[in-house]
Amino acid sequence: ETHGITFRIQISVKELLDTDVLLKLLFHLPVNYPSTLPDISVNSDQLTRAQCMDVKDKLLEQAKNHLSEPMVHDLILWIQQHLKYVVKESATVCNEKTTLSKGTSTEDGIWMLLLHLDHMRAKAKCVKTVEKWATDLRLTGRLMFMGKIILILLQGDRSNIKEYLILQKTSKVDVDSSGKKCKEKMISVLCETKVQSQQKRFQTFEVKEYSTLDELQKEFETAGLATLFSDFVPPLLK
Repeated sequence: ETHGITFRIQISVKELLDTDVLLKLLFHLPVNYPSTLPDISVNSDQLTRAQCMDVKDKLLEQAKNHLSEPMVHDLILWIQQHLKYVVKESATVCNEKTTLSKGTSTEDGIWMLLLHLDHMRAKAKCVKTVEKWATDLRLTGRLMFMGKIILILLQGDRSNIKEYLILQKTSKVDVDSSGKKCKEKMISVLCETKVQSQQKRFQTFEVKEYSTLDELQKEFETAGLATLFSDFVPPLLK
């Protein structure tokens, strides 16, 4: 196995107001784990996206204390005991961040990711899932269909884009030729880069279908992404 192991764990935690919070944790253990930290994704219907990101950050901080030794069990025990403090701290930090200048809060800039999907057999379900992930992670952009070409163009915080990529690669969203649920193994990262000042920011995430290559090209050109189109899209037709 060259990509390591990915698994999900769901735990129920008593939070501040004695309500149960269901945490959905996804761990991706790379091949050289535990010498390398795992990738972690956190989701919960009871927490905001920002709180989930804070839980993830705290888990990664704890993981550094266990480098070179098995850590997943310890991380789960830690978050069960400390979730209410993380959530409480998250609310405080959130209030402080609103007082920062925009220049400081967007220091890392906006990043862009262009993905190519080989197929989408369960199209309706896949589209709905991609839209939900983009919304949850505050990502904007396009899911684009043109003939057999399927592209996902995302813009947003770099950490959120990386988390989206983990979800796309590790979740069983589509089905294989026999109708069984499967992970998207035929996904290609065409480009991951910082959005430049001359490039347009997408304000929403939309699903669009194009009948010709010219229509698709105009979508890229309108966003100031003509070079991105010419570098990566035409080769997909060969």
